[in-house]
Amino acid sequence: MRWVATPPPGAYQRGGATPRPRPYSGPPAYPTPPRWGFPSLAWRWPRSVPGTAVEGPPAVERVRVLAKHTSAMLWLLAGVSAVAGLSEIWRYVLLLQSRYGALSSGVVSVSDTFVYTGASLALAVGVIAVALTVWWLYVARLAATEVAGYKPARTDKQFFLGLLIPGVNLAVAGSVLAELEHAAQRGGEGVRPKPSKLLKWWWGLWIADGVFTALSVIWRFRGGVQAQADGVLFAIVTDGLAAALAVLTVLLVRRLVRLLAPIDLSAIRLMRVIKVTDAPEPELRATRSWGSAR
Repeated sequence: MRWVATPPPGAYQRGGATPRPRPYSGPPAYPTPPRWGFPSLAWRWPRSVPGTAVEGPPAVERVRVLAKHTSAMLWLLAGVSAVAGLSEIWRYVLLLQSRYGALSSGVVSVSDTFVYTGASLALAVGVIAVALTVWWLYVARLAATEVAGYKPARTDKQFFLGLLIPGVNLAVAGSVLAELEHAAQRGGEGVRPKPSKLLKWWWGLWIADGVFTALSVIWRFRGGVQAQADGVLFAIVTDGLAAALAVLTVLLVRRLVRLLAPIDLSAIRLMRVIKVTDAPEPELRATRSWGSAR
């Protein structure tokens, strides 16, 4: 079988000379304003038009915004934990003084108020700080994916479960931060991450704080005066480690932000034309007909 291609009907003009294009005679003129065209409105971004898909800012820009809120809450956590630790130290001093005589009920009441208030505030602020830090880590992973060009090794489900399950998060948190730091430094996909010194210190404090928190909770269930005094010591160490961990977390967040987004777009000064010299005069705008919208 043989296929033969032929031009469709009307592809070629039959007979007659090819008409020459007419010279340009200027823009079209209408006796009345035409009914077609764009509406006489200012320009709007596509996401402001109803029915269009709303696109948020890229992850690299959101990293800086979330880092500011996370750092503020971590500084607050460090201050509250320090106050809670000082309250526990005061309680321990009162315990030592109670061995040699009775204590004033007013002093003990004030000490208990500081201890309970500091512990409650530290717990509440700690929950908010942990939630903001996990959220920032999630957005930072997205930004690292855009920067490095490859996806992280862990899925989102593994990421959240590894950070929220007690005990497991002691090992997973450091690994997630090491992978994030490696991607933020534009490291290769198959290269083993090498944590920085700051990250190693953070990881060590994170594990120590988790261990002492567990011991402090377990020690509360023991009976006896000595067990209560030891529980106060565990609380002092735990609060001190929590304050130091919050400060190191702020420093680590700042380091990762500088690696992911080295240029702060809000700090860039836009260039302005101050003066123009020795420039030709601009051409005058074409005249418009009477009654035109613009």
